[in-house]
Amino acid sequence: MSEQVLISIVLPVYGVEEYLPQCLDSLLGQSFSGVEVVAVDDCSPDSCGAILDEYAARDSRLHVVHLEQNVGLGQARNEGLARATGEYIWFVDSDDWLAEGALAAVAERLQRARPDMLVVDFALAYPDGGVERDVRAHLFRDAPEIFTLAERTGVLDLVMTAWSRVIRGQFLLGLDVGFGRGYYEDISVTYPVLMAAQRLSLLDRVCYYYRRGRKGAITNTASPKHFDLFSQYEQIFAFIDREEDTAGQFRKAVFDRTVRHATTVLATPGLVPKHLRRDFFRRASEHFRRFRPQGYSYPPGLRGVQYRLVEQDAFAAYAALEPVNRLRIALRPARRAPRRAARLAGTAVRRAYYRACLLLPIDENLAVYAAYWYRGYACNPAAIYEKARELAPGVHGVWVVSKERAGSLPPGVDHIVAGSARYLRTMARAKYLVNNVNFPYELSKRPGSVLVQTQHGTPLKKMGTDLRDYPVAAARFNFDRLVEQCERWDFLVLPNPHTTEVFTRVFPGHYEVLPTGYPRADRLVNATADEVRQLREALGIEPGHTAVLYAPTHRDYQDEAELPLDPERLAAQLGPDHVLLVRAHYFDAPRNHQDAGPRRVRDVSAHPSIEDLCLAADVLITDYSSVMFDYATLDRPIVIYAPDWERYRQTRGVYFDLLQQPPGSVTTTPEQLAEVLRTGEYASAAAAKQREAFRARFCPYDDGHAAERVVRRVFLGKPSDRS
Repeated sequence: MSEQVLISIVLPVYGVEEYLPQCLDSLLGQSFSGVEVVAVDDCSPDSCGAILDEYAARDSRLHVVHLEQNVGLGQARNEGLARATGEYIWFVDSDDWLAEGALAAVAERLQRARPDMLVVDFALAYPDGGVERDVRAHLFRDAPEIFTLAERTGVLDLVMTAWSRVIRGQFLLGLDVGFGRGYYEDISVTYPVLMAAQRLSLLDRVCYYYRRGRKGAITNTASPKHFDLFSQYEQIFAFIDREEDTAGQFRKAVFDRTVRHATTVLATPGLVPKHLRRDFFRRASEHFRRFRPQGYSYPPGLRGVQYRLVEQDAFAAYAALEPVNRLRIALRPARRAPRRAARLAGTAVRRAYYRACLLLPIDENLAVYAAYWYRGYACNPAAIYEKARELAPGVHGVWVVSKERAGSLPPGVDHIVAGSARYLRTMARAKYLVNNVNFPYELSKRPGSVLVQTQHGTPLKKMGTDLRDYPVAAARFNFDRLVEQCERWDFLVLPNPHTTEVFTRVFPGHYEVLPTGYPRADRLVNATADEVRQLREALGIEPGHTAVLYAPTHRDYQDEAELPLDPERLAAQLGPDHVLLVRAHYFDAPRNHQDAGPRRVRDVSAHPSIEDLCLAADVLITDYSSVMFDYATLDRPIVIYAPDWERYRQTRGVYFDLLQQPPGSVTTTPEQLAEVLRTGEYASAAAAKQREAFRARFCPYDDGHAAERVVRRVFLGKPSDRS
């Protein structure tokens, strides 16, 4: 490596294929580059090894060690430590991730203060998407840049996890400590390091995101391995005995943490198996009597009563107090973090309200519509909604949108804000549910309701259960939940035979297939020349100018959203009689491009209707976006710009070779693209022939009546003429 390694990140990896790409992206995508990542594949049974190798092939800073047998988290960390070359070591868990800019902030502190150990603050990331800074953040405030533990003993109240500490490598190796086996393996290292360090530093910044509630994590897994807690603390006390001169002064504080840790584990529901709780308590009692320091005094209040019962091995009396202890633990976040407590309380209230609403009768004349995870009024659901108002006026339609999009709906469209009381009541009572993605998993589908899944594109890329073989694209994908969601569908709307063949296989369920065509394409078929003229005028496209719509797709393998094409450069090459409309994928942030010359480039990413943009455009440039299948309905020229086709097909997977079966001209470089547009090759007879074959395959149902067919089948109970 050309740059000296300041920080070695040791990354043990096992059974985290759903989270690993996010973790690796956060490590390798930082601005600070003086880092190496030593990833230890602990004989992971899933695709973690392949994901690591794929990333390592792209970034030489990632070194992968594949173990031949599973050795556990602690030993995997030891393996990584033995191979680390950096001055400092950071043990990161592979289901978590680093905050943006974390490495640069950590490196700056390390280089300036040269501590034996730097403790970074962290935030908790919850399954519902909530993120909250740790409740002990106040301990970081106003801390001197360098201090000793004796000067700030309150640091012992910080979490004793390996991932919250960046440790000087030579200092760590000189302590002759290592990670233990089993659960709680890191405390046998973090406590000795903290007590032995002569130069400590705290970084008052969230550098690390710790994932809470993950399935399989020890914090929510019932297992006899929770007994490992005692052997790990035994190693800590052995270190204190060995280093009495430096560590002995902290024995009382460590002992107090030991008992507090054991009672918290016992009080947390679902950790210690019920039949082993008495044995766990007995071990805690033995541990208490064995390691109690001389002159130890019990803490005040309820905790002091508990400690006395632990010392006396009085399990029956302790069990009688346990409900009170559990309430104390549950209220602890409320005392330390009111916002988090309020959010949890609000979630509980909303769930209770929703369950109560499920007891109300279904409203036979109520329909709920949504699109793109509540992003607004769009796509197939919008087309079905408009046709239902015409053909089934007795059914009242309500749109679900996020709070941020509540003001974006057309006039006269009734809507509810996601998460509100009316939202929960409406979702519980609606007869019809129409969406182009899945509704939240937590909102169950009650018997008697009808769920219409419209989807939102013809598949070029791999979808659904086919993504099991593509770990980069399937990051954070829950396939079991997907299959369960598919079983909730009553109807699946399909645009062409190709999509029918793919979707009915990769989205397994007992739904009825509606091969009606996509309702959103009706707008393209039925639009008049006068409507097109008005749309072009509204977009500022002058008469006689060529409007080019550039609509690329999202790339799963990219760390950050970045257009594969420079719009300003292309616009300059095309000249003043062209205008370039740039439409970023909805997963990617709008680019806000500056105008090149007299408004030659327009960022239309926030435009509410992709259909209107298609109607206004004379030619479409895209790569792998499903917009090409809709645009083909217009029988206008399409140019494929695919500079990364091989990488895309390898990381995402595809169902057919687009470059061999394109809807028009194919280009792979910016120069080719500009040439095809300048010369008019995109409108040649050869390109038209390719488009004709493409349309025959993917647009056979597009006659302008798809929404009508869906409404007649779903809302009026009449057979679909293509069922």
